[in-house]
Amino acid sequence: MEARVPRGPTVVILAAGQGTRMRSAVHKLLHPLCGAPLIAWTLAAARGAGARRIVVVDGPDRALSGRVGEEVELVVQGEPRGTGDAVRAAAPLIEPGDTVLVLNGDVPLIRAATLAALVEHHVREGAAATMLTAVLEDPSGYGRVVRAIDDTVERVVETKLHGDASEIEQRIREVNTGTFAFEGASLLTALEELSGDNAQREYYLPDVLPAIRARERTVTAFLLADPTESLGVNDRRQLAAVREVAQRRILDEHMLAGVTLVDPAATVVDIQVKIGADTVIAPFSSLHGDTRVGEGSVIGPHSTLFDARVGSGASVVHSVVRDATIGDGASVGPFSFVRPGTVLGQSAKVGAFVEVKNSDVGDGTKIPHLSYIGDADIGEGTNLGAATITANFDGFAKHRTTIGSGVRTGVDTTLIAPVEVGDGAYTGAGSVIDADVPADALGIARARQRNVEGYAQRRRDRADASRRH
Repeated sequence: MEARVPRGPTVVILAAGQGTRMRSAVHKLLHPLCGAPLIAWTLAAARGAGARRIVVVDGPDRALSGRVGEEVELVVQGEPRGTGDAVRAAAPLIEPGDTVLVLNGDVPLIRAATLAALVEHHVREGAAATMLTAVLEDPSGYGRVVRAIDDTVERVVETKLHGDASEIEQRIREVNTGTFAFEGASLLTALEELSGDNAQREYYLPDVLPAIRARERTVTAFLLADPTESLGVNDRRQLAAVREVAQRRILDEHMLAGVTLVDPAATVVDIQVKIGADTVIAPFSSLHGDTRVGEGSVIGPHSTLFDARVGSGASVVHSVVRDATIGDGASVGPFSFVRPGTVLGQSAKVGAFVEVKNSDVGDGTKIPHLSYIGDADIGEGTNLGAATITANFDGFAKHRTTIGSGVRTGVDTTLIAPVEVGDGAYTGAGSVIDADVPADALGIARARQRNVEGYAQRRRDRADASRRH
């Protein structure tokens, strides 16, 4: 007989809070945390824990619609009436035979491994409910977990208002993190019995626990090994505290994978960034979005990458790369800007004070310094002299410049697009090229020099005469 494999849990994520303390026009759970919105972190943990079904409880404005993934089911809590009422909104999507995980969308540091361990403990203990708890040095403001003599959970005591808890209960350091595992049938029954008979007229999820115990079912606790996983975000100070922990996690993972971070405290790396082994990230560098860096490269110091592709053995120093590709062995900087749509070939060079935009730069081609290259296609092994400019905009439309392989442009060459410079061609220094240059030809387009003898003396004489009058 084939063994039955337990199906994954149904995960309910509470995300209907107004987030007024963020003082922001942006929904709290859409605020970015190391390159991904807060809600994305919780969703990733749920998926990593093997969720069979994910339900997000949104507010009436449906701010999260279209932002949580097509496989996620969105339900609406019509009025902000507490966490218990929010789970009620998801009740039609909960089956009695489910194991149900309830998470808070504003607790982004919870790990998938922790959730999987919580479910495993819950199932192994045969509990109707299991609360994820943490022991804090300062538990102020948290609900305290009161254990029964058999070490199960008897109740949760709130401490927000004076008189909510006794002096002994206030000394308890084990707190409710707001994350629970439930047996579906027990949860659905207890939700029907929830009461809003309190000062706030709200329905609190922890109030289902006494109802479950009243049916002589077990409520257990699963203690968090790392209390930082329970950190929540209600204002921007807490967001900064959570970001500090999340960033350190990301950096630690890269260092353990063989990346050298010269000064982690002066380095920013988003959650989606991938970095190869033996790459060095120098101080004051930031890697954002869908950036990929190969092996043995050097990024920084003072470099910023957005959605960049950097190959192996490449370097980006004191520069910005945005939505562009830097080939193996290529170099950028210092003080350069590689803009969207640019592809630098293998061993290509973009030197000091260069801007390149929407251009294809061939293998081994060099743009050493003080140049603007926009909307250009450049072959292999070409060298562009200092202050080479592609004049790509005529006031109405952008045009492309084509430069072949093995080309040598003189300093201060301006190429008026659309124009083509053939393979092996040269341009004279100071030229303004507005017609095609054939292969192996020299293009010179500048006024012939004329020296005016005695010009300086005549200016001095004219100035002296003006002063006398």
